[in-house]
This record gives sequence, structure tokens and C-alpha cells, in this order.
Amino acid sequence: MKKRVVITGLGIWSCIGTNIEEVTHSLYNGKSGIGIDPLRTEYGYRSPLTGIVPRPELKGILDRRLRIGMAEEGEYAYMATVEALKNAEIDLEYLEKNEMGIFYGNDSSAKPVIEAHEVMRIKKDTSLLGSGAIFQSMNSTVTMNLSTIFKLKGVNMTISAACASGSHAIGLGYLFIQNGMQDLVLCGGAQETNLYSMASFDALSAFSMRIDEPDKSSRPFDAHRDGLVPSGGAASLILEEYEHAKKRGAPILAEIIGYGVSSNGANISQPSDAGSIIAIERAMKDANISSKDIHYINAHATSTPQGDAYEAIAIDKLFGNSKTPISSTKSMTGHECWMAGASEILYAILMMQNSFIAPNINFETPDEYSAKLNIVAKREDKNIEIFLSNSFGFGGTNSVLIMKKI
Repeated sequence: MKKRVVITGLGIWSCIGTNIEEVTHSLYNGKSGIGIDPLRTEYGYRSPLTGIVPRPELKGILDRRLRIGMAEEGEYAYMATVEALKNAEIDLEYLEKNEMGIFYGNDSSAKPVIEAHEVMRIKKDTSLLGSGAIFQSMNSTVTMNLSTIFKLKGVNMTISAACASGSHAIGLGYLFIQNGMQDLVLCGGAQETNLYSMASFDALSAFSMRIDEPDKSSRPFDAHRDGLVPSGGAASLILEEYEHAKKRGAPILAEIIGYGVSSNGANISQPSDAGSIIAIERAMKDANISSKDIHYINAHATSTPQGDAYEAIAIDKLFGNSKTPISSTKSMTGHECWMAGASEILYAILMMQNSFIAPNINFETPDEYSAKLNIVAKREDKNIEIFLSNSFGFGGTNSVLIMKKI
């Protein structure tokens, strides 16, 4: 008998708010967090658009020894985790006496690598790199730092799966708990937002050039979309075995009932409607539900011409008859990349808790594919019992999660 898996804590640090209350307000009101970073223009970017994420001030909160090994995305993840643990009613004393695991999505740590290279290029002396350089520069920087700070003694892994990283992290936490391998797991995703982190994306001409209207630049499913807007931060979720949560009197926010995966097995950068459909169908099979049972879909839609079109084709094939309400929160946040699969679960849980669907802002003109979908362009007050969230990444990695209200 597989165990039930619930979510008992949420924490967020993003361009639309740095706590649950702020983010809920932004989602409800369709507030964009996108702006201009002039340093990107100076550095050589085509597009200076980005989600504006404040850098946390950790001096006085964490001692220097802990801070020097933490990259920017680790700082975001720390702040999100503090909030998630508080909401789950878990303190450091509890963590010292009980086992918690961690799966966190992260697929880059560019800034420390580039800064270390600059030191070596100029000084030619490795001793000047500092003792924290190695811990900041590894992809596993988030999990190694969080597991140390919060005394986590269970499973400890970083999930690097492009823009599906955060979603797969939650999916793996779900599987570990479901199969009795852990009772309590911290899951999430983190994305650095410094100018070094996204230059290679800009080189692909992947970013929107709607520079004169930053808050209108990310427009998933709209016929006039011209590319994504990079963003970041961190989202943390506490996953817990249902009986374990009940026993300690934890707040239960939602239940994970389905996880579906697939790989497109084709072009490294091109999306696939077929791969998306397989992952969605597997998630619904795992949840033992059909398309008509789902009340809301949080789309992956990043505001790229091809990606949104292929996802729309997949959704229409599976949900066309149901006309399930759909929105992409990336219209407000931009594409939070390695974080997105986790943050979008959090965003949808907040909608479920507060009985509304956040708007797909900037959706003004449907194209031939999105015209077939029930896209929510303005906030809709609605009771959500079950939602589905898509996450698709470079290399053809697909992850779909389904959540249920308790």
C-alpha cells in the first residue's frame, strides 16, 4: 500500500514577492515582477528584461562561515526554506532530533565560476580564490548549504533537469515518501538572477525585445509574444507522509496525487507535443483521474513562439472537450527556469487555498493554437479541488504534477 504524500509548508522568494502573503496578493491582482537591468545592456545582452528579485541581506542572520560558501541562488533558497519550515511548524530543534531529506532543483551556478576564472586570469594564484569558491560554484550548492544549515540527515540530492528541475525535485520527494523511504523531505527549486547566468540564453535570441513595456513583455499564448523573460529566486515546499503529518499536528495544505515524466528523445532545444502528452497522461494515470477531474492547469508556457504552440496542441488534445481553465503565471514572473517547476506548484496551491485562478496577463490576441483553449486572461474566482502543473525543459525533459485539496 503506497503512502499518501502531503505538503505542510510553503516558502517563496521571487520577483512578485518575498513571502507567501506578498505573492498571493500579486497573483490575485495580476502584478508583474518584470523590469529592466541596465547592467545587462552594458555587459552585451540584446535584451535587458528580467524578473527583479531583491537580494536578501543575510549578514547578522547567518555567520560568515556559512555565508561564504553560499551562492546567490542558495541565499534565495535559504530565505524560502526559513518561511516553509516556519509554516510547517518545524524548528531547528526538531530537525536535530528527526530526519528530513532534501531534493532541490538547480542547474547552474554561473557567477562564482566566472568570478573565480577572473581571479585566476589576473592573479594566477589559486590561493586567492577563497575557501567558499568551490561550494558556491557546484550545481549542488543549494543542497549542500541547506542540508548543512538546517541539519538535514536524510536523502540529499540536487536535481539538474533544466526548466523541469524544481518539478522533478518535488516528484522525487513524492516517490521517496510514497514508497516509505522518507517521512519528511524539503523540496524546491532555485535560480540565480545575476547578469552572468543568462547570457547564453540571450545568445539564442530567446528573450523578448519588448523593452519599452517590461510588464507586457511576457505574454504566454498571445499571438504577439516574441520570447521569454528570464527570472529567478527560490521556492521551498515541505513534503510529508500523511500519517506523519497528522501525528505531529502539522498544517496540511495539499496532497500530491500524480507525477508523470517523459523525454522527447529528439532535438535538444525543441519542444514536443507528443512528449508533453505522454507525461500528462502518466500523471493522470498515477492519480487515477481523467481530464474532466482537473479544475485548473498551470501551463509551462514561457512566451516563446514554438514552446507555447506545442503545449497548446498537447493541452487541446487532452482537455479540449473539458475546456479546463488554463493560465501561465510566467506572464507575471517571467521564466524562473530551474525554480519554475517548484514555484508554480506553490503559486497554484495559493490559488487553491484562496479560491481563485491567477490571470494569464497580456493575453490579448489568441493564435491558431491558443484560440482552442480556455485561457484565463483576467482573474477568475473559482473553487479548485484538483490542479495540474506542466514543466518542460531543454533536452526534452518533461515533468507533470497533480495536486489535490485536502
